[in-house]
Amino acid sequence: MATYGAPKTNKNSSSGQGSSTDNQNKTSTQRLKASQIPPGKLTVPPKDLLVFFRQLSVILQSGVALAQGLVLIAENMTNQKLAVCVQNIARRLNAGDELSECLKEYPKVFAPITIGLIEAGETGGILDEVLDRIAQLLEDQAKIRGQIIGALVYPALVFILAITISLALLIFIVPKFKTMFDGLGAELPALTSFMLMLSNAVTSIWFAIGAPITVFAGIYLFRSIYSTSAGRLTIDRNIFKIPLFGDLILRSEMASMCDTMATLVNAGIPIVEALERCVSASSNELIRRTITRSINLVIQGQELNYALASGQVFPKLVVSMIKIGEETGQLSFMLEKLAVFYKREVESTVSALTKAMEPAVIFVVAAIVGTIVISLYLPMFSLITNMGN
Repeated sequence: MATYGAPKTNKNSSSGQGSSTDNQNKTSTQRLKASQIPPGKLTVPPKDLLVFFRQLSVILQSGVALAQGLVLIAENMTNQKLAVCVQNIARRLNAGDELSECLKEYPKVFAPITIGLIEAGETGGILDEVLDRIAQLLEDQAKIRGQIIGALVYPALVFILAITISLALLIFIVPKFKTMFDGLGAELPALTSFMLMLSNAVTSIWFAIGAPITVFAGIYLFRSIYSTSAGRLTIDRNIFKIPLFGDLILRSEMASMCDTMATLVNAGIPIVEALERCVSASSNELIRRTITRSINLVIQGQELNYALASGQVFPKLVVSMIKIGEETGQLSFMLEKLAVFYKREVESTVSALTKAMEPAVIFVVAAIVGTIVISLYLPMFSLITNMGN
């Protein structure tokens, strides 16, 4: 009679089930924590929001109901904060609320321009098209923002590199030469004396204490000034005056504003309301105030091109193209062309700056190291000359 042993346990299967259970428990814990965040304080990374609108647009175009589509998206989200937010929105939609009203509950997640476009899409019955346009708008804005950050980070890294090399030479190399110079008793050139004096200052306890305090005090002072309306206006106005980078930032603002305006106008939103949405979409205080002043002029009956030109901030090309668009009844078309033009300008400017910065890095670092090395070897040249004489 045959005997059968106990059934073998599949270790890999049990291990996989345990891992799956752990992941589910972790996800449940994260969603529980996310559900405790007040709606008014919830924030979401722009890239997650972009993916959300892309998925929602595709689901609506495939014929799935809005509330059901939101539930499907939430179940597959990696960002648990946004997943809880989307689930709450789906719950309210099932209760009979409009999507735009649900989004207003999360002001730090969904921008006013997003809500305005969705309201227009709900009214015109083109919500899927509007959602796709919102995703495209967010993608373009993220691309421009990344290009600007990339252009500004490069010189900042060059500056940090130059400071680091200078401090390393002054702290570790120059003091060794100072000991040698003291032993020789030779008269030091002015450049060498200055470098030794600078090395003494850098290696002192006062520099170690005072430098961090100065840096933190400067950051605190800047943030304090920028937090005020007048201070922010002054700083944002002077940003446009920075050589090379000022024009780049202005072009990026024009690209973002024209793209936003074109999207709003195409969605059927009136000019005044579209301008109000652009105010909240801009990050520069000078641009924001110029648009606000333009809103008042448009309400008084002035044309948009005249209202924008009165602030003397917008480039003449923008004003001229908008004027042509108003006269021909193709304002949205002209705004789209302006947005495309300035996006290309930003890309070409960033590319040119990056190429120009590459030799600048070598030049700056070589100039700093060369100056310090020359200052250290000058006394030796003088000593050799005196010995020869």
